[in-house]
Amino acid sequence: MQQSNTYIITFSVILTVVLGFLLSGTSELLGPIQKEAEALDTKKQILGAVVDAEKIAAMKPKEIRAYYENTISSKVVNIKGEEVADATAETVDVAKNYKKPAEERLYPVYIFHEEGSEDKVVAYILPVFGAGLWDAIWGYVALKTDLNTIEGVTFSHAGETPGLGARITTSDIQHRYHGKEIFDESGSLVAVEMQKGEGKDYSSNPHMVDGMSGATLTAKGVNNMLTNYLGAYQSYLEKVKGNS
Repeated sequence: MQQSNTYIITFSVILTVVLGFLLSGTSELLGPIQKEAEALDTKKQILGAVVDAEKIAAMKPKEIRAYYENTISSKVVNIKGEEVADATAETVDVAKNYKKPAEERLYPVYIFHEEGSEDKVVAYILPVFGAGLWDAIWGYVALKTDLNTIEGVTFSHAGETPGLGARITTSDIQHRYHGKEIFDESGSLVAVEMQKGEGKDYSSNPHMVDGMSGATLTAKGVNNMLTNYLGAYQSYLEKVKGNS
C-alpha cells in the first residue's frame, strides 16, 4: 500500500526524535562510566612507572583505586616550579595543556610513597607528552628521590606502527630506561636519548638507551618528549633538591 507524503514525513520526524532521545539517554548513562574507566586507566599508567606490570594486571579495579589512594599524593606546579594551589593533578588534561605554550601549561606531579606514609617518599612521577611518527605519544617518568635516576617509565601512543614504533609500550623498551640519569656530571639536564638502530650495548652510558629498529622517527619523538617535559619540570626538581 502506498503511503502519503504526510505519513512518511511524520513517521520520519517521530523516528528521528525517538532515536535522538535514546542516543542522548545512552550518552548520559554511559558518560560517567566512561570517565571512571579513563580515570582508572590513568591511575594504572601512573602506578606502572613504579609498580611491576604483572602486579597491576592482577589487581581488581577497586584494589587499584585503594592502592593509588594509599601510595600516591599529588600536586600541580607551573614551569617556574611553583605550586598551583587551586589545581588538582588528577583533573589536569595533559594533552590539552600540550597545545598551550610551555609557560602557560599546568604540570602535575605524582609522589609515590610508602603505603599510608606520605613522609616516606619513594619516587616522583612526572607526566610527559609529545608527538610520535603518526600521532600523540605520552607517558610517565618516575625519578628516584635523588631526582636524577629513573626508577621506571610507562609510554603509550595513539597511532604508532604496530611492531615498530608501537613497541614503546612494551616492557622490553621501557625497561631500558631503568637506572638511567637525566642530569650529567655538571648538573645540566640532558635527559635520556634513544639511539638510532638496535642491538648495541649502552649499559655504561647513563644517558643513552638502545633504539628500535625501523622506528627512528618514533624514537626521535620520545627523545623530544623527554627533553621538553623534563626541561619544563627542571625548576621544580631543583627546588625539591634545594629543600631536601
